[in-house]
Amino acid sequence: MELSLNSITASIVLVTVVTLAWRVLNWVWLRPKKLERYLRQQGLSGKPYRLLYGDMKEASMMLKQAKSRSFNVSDDITPRLVPFLRKMLMLPEFYQVCSEMISKWEKLVSVEGSCELDVWPYLVNLTGDVISKTAFGSNLEEGRKIFQLLTELGYISQDVLRSVYIPGWRFLPTKRNKRLKEMDVEIRALLMSIIKNREKEKKRGEATKNDLLGILMESNFRETEEHGNNKNVGMTIDEVIEECKLFYFAGQETTSVLLVWTLVLLSKHQDWQARAREEVFQVFRDKKPSYDELNHLKVVSMILYEVLRLYPPIVTLDRVVDEEIKLGDLSLPAGIELRTPIILVHHDQELWGDDAEEFKPERFSEGISKATKSQAVSFFPFGWGPRVCIGQNFALMEAKMALALILQNFAFELSSSYVHAPDMVITVHPEHGAHLILKKL
Repeated sequence: MELSLNSITASIVLVTVVTLAWRVLNWVWLRPKKLERYLRQQGLSGKPYRLLYGDMKEASMMLKQAKSRSFNVSDDITPRLVPFLRKMLMLPEFYQVCSEMISKWEKLVSVEGSCELDVWPYLVNLTGDVISKTAFGSNLEEGRKIFQLLTELGYISQDVLRSVYIPGWRFLPTKRNKRLKEMDVEIRALLMSIIKNREKEKKRGEATKNDLLGILMESNFRETEEHGNNKNVGMTIDEVIEECKLFYFAGQETTSVLLVWTLVLLSKHQDWQARAREEVFQVFRDKKPSYDELNHLKVVSMILYEVLRLYPPIVTLDRVVDEEIKLGDLSLPAGIELRTPIILVHHDQELWGDDAEEFKPERFSEGISKATKSQAVSFFPFGWGPRVCIGQNFALMEAKMALALILQNFAFELSSSYVHAPDMVITVHPEHGAHLILKKL
């Protein structure tokens, strides 16, 4: 009887211990990770859950560093009050890189009060530096090297596409083919170095960096971990590298092209430049733009949409049919390539009216749907549907930031040496640059 009672007592204790252990495990790990997965499935990234202390250690260290230096009354107070939250937006990187470009321009106009400047290479460097910081957190020299190689790759690829296709020609050791191979090796080596460094940081237990590469690698790690490290699940290193190349090229090219044609068109249409500047000063005065304030730039948004309509960075969208599909009365077999002419749709007078070729941002005064008269897919500078460019908000926010800072500091007009020659180099470049006259305000 006594033995039986002891057994019952031991069983109760064991069940109690196991129950408590399960509750603790659920409290400190299982439930938080379940909530994290649930939120990520809805598109919220944020930092990964960390046991017990979470982000407190990193946040407290940043707060301590912020409080160690003094601030002026006119300074932005957010780095002192919420440095950790501030770091979680990519906006500070936008501002820092844009401010550096503005400072360079100010030095050029400081003596005479105005100067002629080809703004195109500056905008290319601007967007390249931004994508280096926000997408990969890499040092600028490393980042610049990658996008310089990708730019050269774009020019050579465009030449290839314009030439007569000869089967097997790409395997011959021609000068062009050798250079293509060299560039591919260099780009892969640079990106592999960044990825390997991230893997080492993760093994050391360091926090995942809040940039696009960090999010991609963390997502890939979780997916493979959840499936028992199944090699058929998740992305390979080669696939990660290809995604990185796409980040660099698309992220850098799209915004620089949008900005350069915006400056050209505002140089020609001084009334809209004045309206945009007036709005910028009303919203920001002479302060640093914030995320919420950038979203209040209605006139600037109208201008950017109209520039994207007239000068979409990518003029066509190409898709290959994987399996037989029907489009209306058409039956398209697998292997067919479809090409959607974005630029022709954007300039179609039946869709946009007789003034389709004119720069009229007011057509977007009530938003995109009203501008397109609710006709499906008549404005799609970033693509459409499930394959829409994931970086469109990134590009528009960066463009708003850069344009706002330029308008705060300069007036600009077309130089007499400017030659209007849009050129197709994967995206729509100004063939002879964009020569403007800058005047310091």
